[in-house]
Amino acid sequence: LYLSPCLVYTGGNMSLFAYSAAKQNGTLVSGEREAENDKALAVALKQEGLLLLRAQSADKKRNFFKIDVNEIIARFRPVGLVERMFFARNLSVMIKAGLSLTRALEASSEESSNPKFKKIILEILNEITKGKSFADALRPHPKAFNELYVNMVEVGETSGKLTLVLRLLSNQMKKDHDLRARVKGAMMYPAIIIIAIFGIGGLMMVYVIPTLAETIKSLGTDLPLSTKIIIAISDFLQHYAIVAVAGLVTCIVTVWRILKSKSGKNIFDRIILKIPIFGGLIQKFNLARFTRTLAYLIASGIPIVHGLEITARVLGNVKYREAVNEAAQEIQKGKQLNEILHAHPDIFHPMVVQMIKVGEESGKISDMLLRLAMFFEEDVDNTTKNLSTIIEPVLMLVIGAFVGFFAISILQPIYGSLGNI
Repeated sequence: LYLSPCLVYTGGNMSLFAYSAAKQNGTLVSGEREAENDKALAVALKQEGLLLLRAQSADKKRNFFKIDVNEIIARFRPVGLVERMFFARNLSVMIKAGLSLTRALEASSEESSNPKFKKIILEILNEITKGKSFADALRPHPKAFNELYVNMVEVGETSGKLTLVLRLLSNQMKKDHDLRARVKGAMMYPAIIIIAIFGIGGLMMVYVIPTLAETIKSLGTDLPLSTKIIIAISDFLQHYAIVAVAGLVTCIVTVWRILKSKSGKNIFDRIILKIPIFGGLIQKFNLARFTRTLAYLIASGIPIVHGLEITARVLGNVKYREAVNEAAQEIQKGKQLNEILHAHPDIFHPMVVQMIKVGEESGKISDMLLRLAMFFEEDVDNTTKNLSTIIEPVLMLVIGAFVGFFAISILQPIYGSLGNI
């Protein structure tokens, strides 16, 4: 049933939408329109040569007391690594299949389930329709697209290899995601055990120790120091639970703020590399990230100096970041990369130095870096798989020490009173 040039009745419940859209020449227009949903509105506007940028229910907008929880969550939800990875991969596939960049971006916005990311893609599309390059359209969104992303896209556009560069980007982000997931998974087990120990200890202090303390005090014997400490902690938690919780929260926030500060992160990053087991894992993680990122940057055509500067910014550990920044400066003076990294034997494995030296001599440094990345990624995988086997005995010793301390502190006065009898 034909109703108007702008509206086709589909048989559903119609809603009033306030929208903003872009014409083909980049001009923005806004207004209100009835449609079944936002997708139907997008189709109706597209028939008029308009690209929908934003749509909001006008009825909802006028109702000041109605709160959309999902919309509030979406505003604060960051653009995840997985979303950016699929964005790069899907763009690569669509452009290779013959779609234009604007059409591929439009399809990507329709596929995105994150309203925040969808808005960013539509803003990028709007900038491209105005004549900007893809890389320049990405730059105003540094939280979604970091410097590595933008620089590789810029090189891909300049060289005419955007499809290849986007595929390399998606591969790099996939490997980065896999590495992070493995390291987080390895840290999760000991973290849960430690939290459980403190949780059970706190419950015992509040509910179990007070009853036992009355019995122990009634024996009339001199209490050992360890027993006095446990009873004192128990009494404090009973009478000042709110103060204890506030103090714990304050300590956590203070430690978090210190670690977020430049000096705090600098100290923490240097210390963690010296911690047994975990230090080696963090080292392998940073080496894998360094070699793969630099390999992809060089393969995409970015000069090695600029590639090192970008790589330094995406590395998590301060010590590696400083070493790679130093390498970028020293290479400009005519030094070889392997010579510069050789001066940091504590963080760069001799194998890394030797493989890079072979790559520089043969002119295949990106291939050598990629081989190193694959080696360290496999090493991280194996380490994380075996980490639980290594940590379990250590955690058992820690748990045993806590249980033994409690048992001795409680039983020692009882056995002492029995001895006096």
